[in-house]
Amino acid sequence: MEKQPNLPKSGQVIFKEYHQHQIQLLPPSLEELIPEKHLVRIINQLIDSLAIKALERPYRGGGSTSYHPKMMLKVIIYAYCTKVYSCRQIADSLQTNIHFMWLSASQRPTFKTINNFRSVIMKDLIEEVFGQVLTFLLEDGYIKLENYFVDGTKLRADANKNSHLWAANTKRYKAGVSKRIKELLTEIDQLNEQEEILYGDKHLESYGEDSELTSEQIQEKAKAINEKINHRQAEKKITTQQAGKGKSQARQLAKDGAKLATYEQQEKLLNGRNSYSKTDPDATFMRMKDGQLLPAYNIIEGSENQFIVNYTIHQTLGETNEFVPHIKELARFTEQRPKNVIGDAAYGSEENYTYLQEHGLGNYLKYSGIYFEKSAKSKENPFHKDNFAYDPHQDQFTCPANQAVEFEYETRKKTKSGYQRKIRVYECSSCRTCPLAEACKRGKNNRQIKFSPAFEGYKKQVKENLSSELGMSLSKQRGVCAETPFGDIKHNMGYRRFRLRGLEKVHIEWGLVSIAHNLRKVSKLAA
Repeated sequence: MEKQPNLPKSGQVIFKEYHQHQIQLLPPSLEELIPEKHLVRIINQLIDSLAIKALERPYRGGGSTSYHPKMMLKVIIYAYCTKVYSCRQIADSLQTNIHFMWLSASQRPTFKTINNFRSVIMKDLIEEVFGQVLTFLLEDGYIKLENYFVDGTKLRADANKNSHLWAANTKRYKAGVSKRIKELLTEIDQLNEQEEILYGDKHLESYGEDSELTSEQIQEKAKAINEKINHRQAEKKITTQQAGKGKSQARQLAKDGAKLATYEQQEKLLNGRNSYSKTDPDATFMRMKDGQLLPAYNIIEGSENQFIVNYTIHQTLGETNEFVPHIKELARFTEQRPKNVIGDAAYGSEENYTYLQEHGLGNYLKYSGIYFEKSAKSKENPFHKDNFAYDPHQDQFTCPANQAVEFEYETRKKTKSGYQRKIRVYECSSCRTCPLAEACKRGKNNRQIKFSPAFEGYKKQVKENLSSELGMSLSKQRGVCAETPFGDIKHNMGYRRFRLRGLEKVHIEWGLVSIAHNLRKVSKLAA
C-alpha cells in the first residue's frame, strides 16, 4: 500500500506573507542593511579620513553644483574592488546595488559624469590619492617599507590586435619616398639648367644625395616651383606645354612631401619603439605569455606584504633600463626609502647595482646566470670565462692551456639612460697553435674575454647577499610578495585588459586598480 504524503492540516499556514506593494510606515535605512566589517565601509571610512584637498582643486564653482569628489572617488574605487570597470555598469549599480546607493547617498551621476571624473579629474589626483592610501598602510602597520619586492608584467591595451604599425616598415617606406623625392629634385634642377626659360633663374635650392629632407622643405620647394612657373606664364615667357610639365613635377613633389610628412609623424609617435597601435598610439606590440603579439603596456610594481607600494607604466618591452626610473618614482608617494630591494634577473645590471649602492639600498637583485644549477654547469666547463684564473698584479687571465690572455684595450658602452659602462677586453695571442682552441673559442679569431671590473664586483656582492640567511629568506618571499598582487588583479579581480586608452589614462586606471587591490586586502585582514 502506497504511503500517503503528509498533508497540511485544515487552516494551517504554509508560506510567509508576501505583499510586494505593502507600504512601510518607516522604510529601512540602507545603513542597517550593510554588515559592520563590509568592504564598502572600509572604503567609506578610509576616503573620509584622507586629507586630499586637491580633490576640490579642479572645481571652480559657478553654474550647476557638482557631485562631491569624495563621493565619486568612493564609488569608483568600490566599483573596481567588485570587478565593475565600465562607467555604464557603475551608473547602473548606483540605481540597483544597495552598497553603491549607500556610498552615493542615493545620488545618481550619469555614466558620462563618472567617466569624466575618472579620465579627466583624476588625472592630476591619482598619485596623491595613492600616496594617501600608502600613508594609511604605513601608519596602521600593514607595511613597513623595509623590503621592496620589484616585478613586472605586460597587460593588454584597449586596442585592436591587428592595428600594428612597425618601425621597420616606416623606415623602409620613408627611405623609398626620400629617394624618389631626391631623384625628382635632381631632374628638376637639371631641367632648370637646360631650360632656364622655365624658371627664369638658377636660384632654386638643390639638395645633395646625403642631405636630410623634411616634409616642410619639400612643400616649400613645390610651392616655389609653382610660383615661378605662374610668374613666367603670366609674362608669356613660357609655353603652356612647358608650364604643364613644370606644374606636373611640382604636384608630384607635393604628393611625395605629404607622404613624407606621414612617415615623420609615425616616427614621432614611435619615439624609438619598434611598433605602436593605430588604435592606441601609446601602446606597443609585445609578446605575451601565451605567445600572442598584442598591443600592451609594461607595468613595473613594487610591493611589500602583498600590498602594492609603487607602480610605473612603460612602453618598452624590457625592464632592465626601467628599474632606476621606477625606483625614483617611489618619491611621488612617500619620502621613506626601503632598506632592501629584491628582484629577479630582469633587473640585474651594472647600472642598477650602481644606483642601489649610491643610495645605500640593500642589493638583492639577481643577475643572469646566478642560479646555482647554472653556476654548477659553468664550473664543469673549463672553458667558461669564470674559470679562467685572473692575476690582478699582471692584469691578465690564464686559459686552461696555461696561456696568457692579456689586456688589449678598454672601451665604454653607454646605456639608454646615458650610464657609461667601462669594459676591458683581453685576448689570447696563442690560439693558432693551441690544441684546445676548437673547444675554447668560436670562429677564426683569438679567444677574447670582456671584463667589467665594476659589474664583476657587484655580482660577487649579490651572490654573497643572496647566499646569506636574510638573502635566502627574501628569495623565498619574493614569489609570494611580488607576484601575488598581479595574480590577484588578473584572476580574482578579472582585470586582464585596460579599459582606457593613452599613457596618461592608463596610468590613472592602474592607480585605481592598485588602490582597489590594497583595500581588498585590508578588508580581508580586518575580517
